[in-house]
Amino acid sequence: MNIRFRLNRGHIAFIHDLVMAALSFLLSLWLRLGDALWTSWDGRRLALATGLFTLIAALVFLSQRMYRGIWRYASTRDLIALTRATTMTILVFLPALFLLTRLEDLPRSTLVINWFALLALLGGPRFVYRILKDRRLDLPGDGDGGRRIPVLLVGAGDASDLFLRASSRGAAQYRAVGILSQRSGRVGRGIHGVEVLGTIEQLESVVAALKDKGQAPERLIITEEGLQGAVVRTLLDRADALGMTLARLPRLTDLKSGVSDRLEVKPIAVEDLLGRPQTVLDRSAMRGLIEGRRVLVTGAGGSIGGELVRQISDCAPAALTLVENSEYALYSIDREMAEGRPGLSCTPLIADVRDRARIDQLFALQRPELVFHAAALKHVPMVEANPLEGALTNSLGTRIVADACGRHGVGLMVLISTDKAVNPTNVMGATKRAAEAYCQAVDGTEGAGGTRYVTVRFGNVLGSTGSVVPLFQRQLAAGGPLTVTDPEMSRYFMTIREAVELVLQASALGFAHPERYRGRLFVLDMGEPVKIVRLARQMIRLAGLRPDHDVKIAFTGLRPGEKLFEEIFHGAEAPLPTEMEGVLLAAVRAGDAAAIGAELDALEAAARGLDLEAAMAILRRLVPEYSGPVGRTVEALR
Repeated sequence: MNIRFRLNRGHIAFIHDLVMAALSFLLSLWLRLGDALWTSWDGRRLALATGLFTLIAALVFLSQRMYRGIWRYASTRDLIALTRATTMTILVFLPALFLLTRLEDLPRSTLVINWFALLALLGGPRFVYRILKDRRLDLPGDGDGGRRIPVLLVGAGDASDLFLRASSRGAAQYRAVGILSQRSGRVGRGIHGVEVLGTIEQLESVVAALKDKGQAPERLIITEEGLQGAVVRTLLDRADALGMTLARLPRLTDLKSGVSDRLEVKPIAVEDLLGRPQTVLDRSAMRGLIEGRRVLVTGAGGSIGGELVRQISDCAPAALTLVENSEYALYSIDREMAEGRPGLSCTPLIADVRDRARIDQLFALQRPELVFHAAALKHVPMVEANPLEGALTNSLGTRIVADACGRHGVGLMVLISTDKAVNPTNVMGATKRAAEAYCQAVDGTEGAGGTRYVTVRFGNVLGSTGSVVPLFQRQLAAGGPLTVTDPEMSRYFMTIREAVELVLQASALGFAHPERYRGRLFVLDMGEPVKIVRLARQMIRLAGLRPDHDVKIAFTGLRPGEKLFEEIFHGAEAPLPTEMEGVLLAAVRAGDAAAIGAELDALEAAARGLDLEAAMAILRRLVPEYSGPVGRTVEALR
């Protein structure tokens, strides 16, 4: 049999440590006894004691699992492991040698010297190796020979420490010239020789002082993860005024393809500008709601529906049914599930929520226990141009799904709503408010068949189809201009991921406490509204261009049905807190389920009969606060 033994780096490190252990024992004896060592110890006893010490060291080193680390990244934890191994070696060697030699001619202080010698011989080479690999002793001008960009760091915490460790290597692109801290208590202190020069509020004076020293920074790099969106927006404006670009370190969630030695600095994204502190989520409650249950999602191929499918699939549902009217959108999300979750029972079904017979059929076949209703026509101008289609999908489609849930014993239906349903000025908002009203009214009634109905309302989500951010990105790529309807227009924004996480959290909350939240409407805390024109200017700066100079901003005027400011609560919906951060509660504003159902029957008859005037009159009765224009006439449908 041909057996080959191949040395790896762990074996080499082990051999190195055994040699160091033997040398440390001999060195400690010589340091204690001097030349008397050779007269008081004969060769046999010296070899026996050295061999015994080395054998004990080998056993201890192996038991402490010292060879799984990488010398280049030796840290305080490795030093603690070396100290522990050294101490254990000395403590085991002392009684073992006593049993063999009664410690004759061995001064007790030799063991103390041996402890220091062994620790130095084990740790020293590791430290030197790391220095050489990191090239921390390179002279100025060494390294890759290229110019290193001077940067100013925002944040004096762990992330800055990691950045400075990485940038001290010879191949790094950046050279930190200072640090800004959120707290004044750290000013004057330093991290790896880089001084904390001031607070974030002192940015301009710190940059001026660095310029006087010939160390003007060219880039501001955010290392703090917890900075609020308002702070990031302000930093972008201030950095731009100083002629600096703004960037950030990647978050751990950004590192999807592994970590490399190269230091990557990411440009500030729109999500950073609009961000808020991450809400602390009860993921166990979310998983408890979904795990082991059959779940159905309508509008599964859309922006919100697709993210719902992704997050639901992470919570181990028994089966997942994808309902979608668009064949391509359904194909895309189904392929994503097949490739990313091959073990999940996932059924893609083409269906229109306006088709009562089809919805009833698939509910009977799939027997869902949880239903997330995200199917909707959501683009204000499109629904304004096609009001009957908006009524059929948003109001009647929701009613059809809600009734199917009650008939087929669904435990929970979650309606995804919008802030445009509050005091609506457009058909889209009015049709969504009618859908809200029906779900609120039917919740807890006999007709619900034991089904719980939860409605979750939120504003604009970043990156969703048809939203302003992708529009601005396309306009930037074309060289501009960026089109904004009005200088005063503002909107609430949230990332799709956070919106869906909070939808699931609110759903779990409503399902767990049916009596407390019966007929209530959950509203996601969207933070502060953002002016669209400011968002446009910031996106131009993020592209490295100057607003109104390199790229123009054009004001086009309000489109039909649009309003300057969105609201998340109606005047009759006093906001109430819940036990979960990031989710608020609107007071009950539900009508009689039978009366609303009768109006929806009339709305369906008018819409299917293409009677626009009658349909709009019914919609106004359903939503008295609707103040928008009647919409286009029937000629638009011909």
